Amino acid sequence: MNNGMKVIPVFTVADVRVHAYIGGWYRSFMASRVSSPLIHPEMKDFDLFKIMSALTDETRLTIVVTLAASPGLACSGFAQDVTPSVLTRHFRVLREAGVIRQHDVGTRRINTLRKEELDRRFPGLFDLVLHESAGHVMPYRNAESA
Repeated sequence: MNNGMKVIPVFTVADVRVHAYIGGWYRSFMASRVSSPLIHPEMKDFDLFKIMSALTDETRLTIVVTLAASPGLACSGFAQDVTPSVLTRHFRVLREAGVIRQHDVGTRRINTLRKEELDRRFPGLFDLVLHESAGHVMPYRNAESA
């Protein structure tokens, strides 16, 4: 209870709503994201082994190759050859390793590569990854920019 207002998060499949008890009435508000904040490591905290580990998975490497071809792509723009929860985990691993940056625009989560930062920290690494991935993975075909 805070200033006569009790906030109760209610999670539904379709959206996230916050119900607040105000003056004897429950009010419903839409929340853009009630989840925990996105973790993006600082450039000085990039760990080469975490980055390389994140890139060993074929799905994550395909996400990176797709973002290199289509910067600023929303999560919904990726082929769904895996379940949404699995795809979310792949994005989290890439984000927490420092490979991608995510930000919310309305109900969409936009993804961008952190190529400039990676190049400053590990010169040539990202270009090498993209060069070596040619022939192993292809960008998702249904990728549409945000």
